[in-house]
Formats: sequence, structure tokens, C-alpha cells
Amino acid sequence: MIVADKNLELVTLTERQQKARRNRSVAIGVALAALVIIFYIATIVRFGHNAAGLIPTNLM
Repeated sequence: MIVADKNLELVTLTERQQKARRNRSVAIGVALAALVIIFYIATIVRFGHNAAGLIPTNLM
């Protein structure tokens, strides 16, 4: 069993460091969202093109 040291030294970030961390987090989130959207659009384009031939056009 591992016992945590009760005398841990904690780092306190300055306001400037907190703002930089927040900006990095937002940038990572935006980049991740952009990748998700790009993959979604690419999937719809690829499968949408192939699925167009599966829909019967002469129903009557």
C-alpha cells in the first residue's frame, strides 16, 4: 500500500500562468472540435457518395 506524503509542496500559479493555461486549454479544445468536424464531414462525403447508389430511384 502506498501512503501519500502529507508534506507535499504545492505550486501556486500566478495569474499570468493561469491565463496561459486557460488559453492553452481553449486552443486544444478548439483544435479537437475542428478535427471532429473535419472527420464528420469527410465521413458524410465518403459514405454519402456511396449510399446515393443504394437508394432505389424507380419506386413506381
